[in-house]
Amino acid sequence: MLQANEIQQRISHIQQTIGQAEQACMASADTPPALKAHIQKMAREAKQADAILKSNDQQRILECVDTLEDMGDDAKRMSRSDSHIAPSVESAVTKVHAELSELKHKMH
Repeated sequence: MLQANEIQQRISHIQQTIGQAEQACMASADTPPALKAHIQKMAREAKQADAILKSNDQQRILECVDTLEDMGDDAKRMSRSDSHIAPSVESAVTKVHAELSELKHKMH
């Protein structure tokens, strides 16, 4: 199990990575509205992670990471299912997914 400070650092980095994906989505006219909305929802969920981390409730922290990772799966699936997605968007979404997957696996 990761230490609380390492989880906090990883969540902070993931928040930044989601922000980069959000910027990439907004910068590309070809990004489907559903993907843009999904990335924005992920950004909101990631911000809520801060309060959950402060609670020191391991079960809630795991649930939060699991939820974010599931959302990352969905975002990756959306980005891969549309052939018109800009490479920068697909790359940003893939990076978010990879970081969330890695965190989830290290926590379980």
